[in-house]
Amino acid sequence: MFQPEAYGIALLLMLTSMLCWGSWANTQKLTTGYPFQLFYWDYVLGMIAATLLWGVTLGSLFGGPSAFFPNLAQAGRSSITFALAGGVVFNIANTLLVASIAIAGMAVAFPIGIGLALIVGVAFNYIIDPHGNPLLLFGGVAFVVAAIIVDAVAYKRRESSQKTTMRGVRLSVASGILMGLFYPLVAKSSLQNHPLGPYTVAFVFSLGVALCALPMGAWLMRHPLTGEDPVSMAGYWKARPSWHFWGGLGGMIWCTGALSNFVASHTHMVGPAISYAIGQGATMVSAAWGVFVWREFAHAPANSRKLIPFMFVFFLIGLSAIAVAPIF
Repeated sequence: MFQPEAYGIALLLMLTSMLCWGSWANTQKLTTGYPFQLFYWDYVLGMIAATLLWGVTLGSLFGGPSAFFPNLAQAGRSSITFALAGGVVFNIANTLLVASIAIAGMAVAFPIGIGLALIVGVAFNYIIDPHGNPLLLFGGVAFVVAAIIVDAVAYKRRESSQKTTMRGVRLSVASGILMGLFYPLVAKSSLQNHPLGPYTVAFVFSLGVALCALPMGAWLMRHPLTGEDPVSMAGYWKARPSWHFWGGLGGMIWCTGALSNFVASHTHMVGPAISYAIGQGATMVSAAWGVFVWREFAHAPANSRKLIPFMFVFFLIGLSAIAVAPIF
């Protein structure tokens, strides 16, 4: 399998994961009118397709016992259980995050959800497998969290009329804690007897997402957390072919980012804490799409627009500190 050990390539993979995780939501913007509950079915199918695609290509490169199919065949029960659990936890967290954004707005959901996920995820990952200078790592995380908070304040000023509800706050907290826990579970699957490699863990992880999405997605179609009208599978079969395409592509983009992150975390000087921390910089990538492509702040008040440069400065300082943590 393809597994680089040079830090430069690992850093490129981590930045790729950040770009993918921060960009997949653009596909949802291209399916206006397609309920998220239905979009999510295509998204999950895209995730599974991506893991198989990368597994039989880069994951099977050079063959040997670490290749995709041999590694999957020898995997221990505990390794598979941790990877499946990671997928289940991620699916619940991701669904709650989407619901919290719809209820409380991005200005509340992102700093609470993603900020909490970043802190919880990096802390647990570092405990499980410590790599890198902790001062640079956690100092960088603090700057990234500050950037997320500034981003949230900018959105809040842009949408000053939106009211915060405690239901949205509670969903954001639950989402953040769970989002921070899914990656340590994935990391544990690679530290057991007969461990999973990055390509096989991505595949088993996507199966965990699917196993959770089946009952949870069916329930949310009938009982949306956002208070919207229920939807049925009839809407899925009647959806435009382009909507199915964008949903599947969104899942493939997210999972390509996840796989890049998993591969980078297996580099000897990186580890899961640093890889996850850089990947979660996806929030700023998403903000960049909103600012420069979707022009979300084109008509925002001046006190909102003036925060955008500070957001990116904090983010770049934090990202730089995390990136050099394995070196010093």
